Amino acid sequence: MKEIEQNLAGNGLSIGLVLSRFNSDIGDGLLGACVVELHRLGVQDDAITLVTVPGALESPLVLRAMARSGKFDALIALGAVVRGDTYHFEIVANESARGILEVQLQTGVPIANAILTTDNDDQALARMLVKGMEAAGVAIEMVNLLKHYD
Repeated sequence: MKEIEQNLAGNGLSIGLVLSRFNSDIGDGLLGACVVELHRLGVQDDAITLVTVPGALESPLVLRAMARSGKFDALIALGAVVRGDTYHFEIVANESARGILEVQLQTGVPIANAILTTDNDDQALARMLVKGMEAAGVAIEMVNLLKHYD
């Protein structure tokens, strides 16, 4: 059986980041952890592009534009949707995730979804560093995996 090994080599890759400014403390934590991990995996600082958007629902549109530009090997969506007292949480959480998935499938550009959806700020703060770091690895792994099928 042929097995394709995990490859986390980020050397030479161009990565686009889309950061939601809503819940900015959590977003900043996600961003910091993600960038540190991208560097650790070999992605050069000048190969990382950051774009900010107002909130999670705006992320898919910008991700689509970036994916279609042909300038990025992979994209990472960063942000946080924290449950409030209304149904709005479900709409934002579900529709931003659906939009990100659609962009990924339509364009073939891998997108790591690190938009946290949590019940409260404490849960988001507890997850932001790990999720930011994991998103970097997911993006790089998927780029390298898809190269086997080009």
